[in-house]
Amino acid sequence: MTAQNELLERSAVEHDHLCPRQVLGVRMGMYAADILDLALPQDNKRVYAFIETDGCFVDGVSTATGCTVGHRTMYVLDFGKMAATFVDTLTDRAVRIAPHPDIRNNVSVYAPHVEDPWQAYLAAYQVMRFDEMFVATPVLLTVSMEKLISREGIRVCCEQCGEEIFNEREECVHGKVLCRACAGAAYYRLPASW
Repeated sequence: MTAQNELLERSAVEHDHLCPRQVLGVRMGMYAADILDLALPQDNKRVYAFIETDGCFVDGVSTATGCTVGHRTMYVLDFGKMAATFVDTLTDRAVRIAPHPDIRNNVSVYAPHVEDPWQAYLAAYQVMRFDEMFVATPVLLTVSMEKLISREGIRVCCEQCGEEIFNEREECVHGKVLCRACAGAAYYRLPASW
């Protein structure tokens, strides 16, 4: 419990407070460590985390696992789900962990005298058993970890916009090297005027 308390304190410092979603993230990361039989938080790049939402939850997972976007050991996909897949990059074992469908129903068992729902979640999520909190499912990835992790130092320029492309993220379209935005996958468009 001491390790958990230390992780929760670190997450609270990083996030300026502690909330139920951070607790879910920390505990999920701890559960992944148990399942994959790894010492976390990591100080190397052995574990990779695919996170299915953004926000507080990510801070908790990051604190517990040592996975971060900046270290290229975390990828955030906005599926709007409080779930994550953890990959042991040495063995390719992967487990997807999501909240148990009954997690909120079990809160009253662990925090029976707490009337405010937010405070009840915060208290209960810290003491619930992993098997009551989460569903863990072994999965096979549909993406190549080798391509996702890529190789450092590989750079090319987009033949359309001229911007530099890192980490082998270019696409070849009709014989031209293009960034993903110029290849049609942009999340923005240019205005007619500024």
